[in-house]
Amino acid sequence: MAYLNQQITTITFLEFERLSAKWWALRQMRDSHRILRSIPGLGFYKLLGSGGGNGFSIIPDMSTYAFLAVWDKQTIAKNFFQQNSFWHQACAYAQHHWTVSLCTTKVKGSWEAKQPFPVHKVKVSQGPIAVLTRATIYPQKLWSFWKNVPKVSNRLEQHQAGLLFSKGIGELPLLQQATFSLWKNRDAMVAYAYQSAKHREMIKKTRILGWYREELFAEFTPLSIEGNWPQAPNISPYI
Repeated sequence: MAYLNQQITTITFLEFERLSAKWWALRQMRDSHRILRSIPGLGFYKLLGSGGGNGFSIIPDMSTYAFLAVWDKQTIAKNFFQQNSFWHQACAYAQHHWTVSLCTTKVKGSWEAKQPFPVHKVKVSQGPIAVLTRATIYPQKLWSFWKNVPKVSNRLEQHQAGLLFSKGIGELPLLQQATFSLWKNRDAMVAYAYQSAKHREMIKKTRILGWYREELFAEFTPLSIEGNWPQAPNISPYI
């Protein structure tokens, strides 16, 4: 495969149902860094929590977490997910888990003053695309920001034309927020971004009110999807 020896990005969602499993998952947000930092070939990574519902809520979802990672080679990522004992333990605790492997095609902005996603010069996909947005909100502007979020998240949830999956995730509750979404094609994503009145209003307010200390927008081509997530779209025919 063309990407085996190139840097790739993966994002994994894990859902924990038992109380003991939820407690284990919460502790890993602190304890697993020692393990992850020692894995050769794993560069940038983030452990992310989520909000209730579709993720865009100030109330945390203690059952759903995400693992975002950038790997030096796709083969290294495959070895981790297939052979790593810590990962096998995580999957044993999780009721459901789902991993999307991604090739970065476009990035704008930064994450902690860096651009962590290697961009590949590939032909723009006519099929599914994935989008990751991330922002750090100024503490003094939290009320203004979160007052406007429900309007846009409800509009995204209702937007069925071409939206395959979306989930709000984040590092620090309220302050550092991200969104991962999968779309049938780029046209569908662009249509939502520029034709949704609520979304356009949010973009305008972002510029006028200056909510973000830092922000990032990235587009990806999905390479593979693996796992047993109930809400995962079946897009394998397009990949």
